[in-house]
Amino acid sequence: MSPQGHGNSRIVTRQDGLIAGRDASSTPRHSVSVAGVVVRDDGRLLAIRQADNGTWELPGGVLEISETPEDGVRREVLEETGLDVDVAELTGVYKNVTLGVVALVFRCKATGGAERTSDETTAVQWLTPEEVSERMSEVYAIRLLDALDGHGPHVRSHDGRQPFPVR
Repeated sequence: MSPQGHGNSRIVTRQDGLIAGRDASSTPRHSVSVAGVVVRDDGRLLAIRQADNGTWELPGGVLEISETPEDGVRREVLEETGLDVDVAELTGVYKNVTLGVVALVFRCKATGGAERTSDETTAVQWLTPEEVSERMSEVYAIRLLDALDGHGPHVRSHDGRQPFPVR
């Protein structure tokens, strides 16, 4: 058996493919994405319009295997908006239970660069919280609004269309 992990969390994998008494093939697989809620001094929030479907969202994307969540946020915001950011605190963890995607959302501050679109975006704009609520679907708007309330990190689940009630 070989231990994997760090700190107090350990997964023991045996040569026969069992993990903690379970067949490794039955272990659920999730995709991890990261996103940055970039807040300007005047309270406006950075938003992008996706090139593939025209929806307004916050900048972000799939976390690469070799990068930390903070590095992933910096990379995604730069790729999609042209802005460099400092990554501050984790403001929320959001799971799309339909797709099995877990999104880690961090509050950020722009430190340089110049706003621009990319192959993935058709618009980059600074929106007020009211404009965020008007333009974005609720499952994305709530991520930006959660980052503003100072009571995070929030943990929420949704089905891709609407958030599940918080219990």
